[in-house]
Amino acid sequence: MRLFDTQRRAVVPFEPPSVVRMYVCGITPYDSTHLGHAATYLTYDLLIRRLEETGHEVRMVRNITDVDDSILPKARELGVPFLELAERETARFRSDMEALGMRPPIAEPRATETIDEIIAIVERLLDSGHAYLTAGTAYFDVSTFPGFGELSHYAHDQMVRLARARGGNPDDPHRRDPLDFVLWQPSLHDEPAWRAPFGVGRPGWHIECSAMAMQEHGPTLDLHGGGTDLIFPHHECERAQSEALTGEPFARHWMHSAMVAYEGEKMSKSLGNLVFVSDLLEVADPRAIRLALMHYHYRSGFEWHDTDIQDGTALLRRLVAAAARPDGPDPAPFAERVRAALDDDLDAPRALEALGELADAVLSGGDDPSAPAVLVELGRLLGVDLEAPPAR
Repeated sequence: MRLFDTQRRAVVPFEPPSVVRMYVCGITPYDSTHLGHAATYLTYDLLIRRLEETGHEVRMVRNITDVDDSILPKARELGVPFLELAERETARFRSDMEALGMRPPIAEPRATETIDEIIAIVERLLDSGHAYLTAGTAYFDVSTFPGFGELSHYAHDQMVRLARARGGNPDDPHRRDPLDFVLWQPSLHDEPAWRAPFGVGRPGWHIECSAMAMQEHGPTLDLHGGGTDLIFPHHECERAQSEALTGEPFARHWMHSAMVAYEGEKMSKSLGNLVFVSDLLEVADPRAIRLALMHYHYRSGFEWHDTDIQDGTALLRRLVAAAARPDGPDPAPFAERVRAALDDDLDAPRALEALGELADAVLSGGDDPSAPAVLVELGRLLGVDLEAPPAR
């Protein structure tokens, strides 16, 4: 298998050990699951399925960021306790993921349940000189980590601009460098607070994932995944603080899936054009949603159009009809193409093309009784059950 590595900026061999330690950044549960979430988690689901088929045990951890600068204002706006909001949206997210056939994580740590670990890490970073304390806020000092920026490959000025655009505060006069980032901060009067040796407050965003990942997997991951919007600042900062703490590589492979647009515009809450999975599930078979998303390569980024679900539904019907036939052509060349596509930087569109061509060939007839069974097996590899009729 060969996968694109963000840090190395190339498609490289991915050769993990028999037990694969994978960490995929999860949701901040303050709103419903949208298609961007679905596309991201489908990427890692396909990867897990193919790795398992080749004999690996995949231990995928996906966190829940239930306290940060996004969920607290939303809870305040709605007038509900932040943990109540988190519980409600986490339940909806799990339901959506289950409907889409996503493999569940082996662990789903929550930031609020990892506070002790977070405090211990911040304390060690302060003691080692990688962090400093100013006005009750602990900052990571990027000047102590010479490799800062080597994951994203962004220039300093570009990182400052992105930090400003993505919820950071590089203009904070208490920072020694605009790129220094918050590890621990004082809480506002209506925000949750925990007592730490360096002050009462709550954790910053990036330190939460480092603590949760290391708690579940130790100092080094075989693969760390998420969306491209997390490359900077989140993953760049995660890498810096984790490696400063342990002296070991935080992740052997960094993988990121591209963003999803809707009808020509980037999907965003501010534009009000989010396509929610729960809404699609009201009108479409979840397998059709999955197939529609697989038409796009995880690194390409794409525009979702309302007609995409029609294409996914049509393909599902074709596949299910073929799976019910008694025979077909020799399926081996098609199966080889499906697996080769997945092993080639997880090329789901090419895998789907081969699957569709096998279905068409089966529908055209043949004398190999194994063809429909192989079609079902390949569908299962892609997370699509072809033995049940389409729901819609």
